[in-house]
Amino acid sequence: MDSADVRFMRRCFDLARAAVKRDELPFGSVIVRGAEEISAEGNGVRAAGDVTRHAELCAIVAAQRQLGRPSLDGCTLYTNVEPCAFCSYAIRETRIARVVFALASPLMGGTSRWDVLQDHGLAGAMPEVFAPAPEVVAGFLADEADAVLRQTAPMMWAASRQRGLFVCDDASRFSRPARRSEGLFGAAKESAMNLLRRRFFDRFSRGAA
Repeated sequence: MDSADVRFMRRCFDLARAAVKRDELPFGSVIVRGAEEISAEGNGVRAAGDVTRHAELCAIVAAQRQLGRPSLDGCTLYTNVEPCAFCSYAIRETRIARVVFALASPLMGGTSRWDVLQDHGLAGAMPEVFAPAPEVVAGFLADEADAVLRQTAPMMWAASRQRGLFVCDDASRFSRPARRSEGLFGAAKESAMNLLRRRFFDRFSRGAA
């Protein structure tokens, strides 16, 4: 286990605990570039009265503001529960390179139910928008995440267990490496495409400076 992965995943657990204290659902997400934390957010649906304020979306918006651009290429997103399909699409469009989650979500997950995270057709059809599919590390510290959920939101934990909403067994089968361009020319092509995305598509279509 990479010590940085452990540290940032446990940061997600702390954010989930803090969310419960604010009467929010127990979800937390962190976005990191290298060893630097860019953003860290808990669920904010109830406070905002906005169903889109999932922890992952909150962290994405905060990271974009921090970096001053829409693209989060090269970043890793950590979250205590597998991102839903809605969050997964945002992860893909912001070009996050790596996703690490603890508990799998077989009924709602963006990789275990609807494979948005690893859909290679997105990047193939629209490479000027979507980077190659991110690396997915599933089931990371899943038992610990399950214990945190049980302690902080016991009723939700019991319901999720009964209905199979969040699981910690066999989640590793959803872990997949990123599909990258092969060889020297492939790497150069991807580097040029990243430059195109940042300087042209982001600037003129999304208002980035």
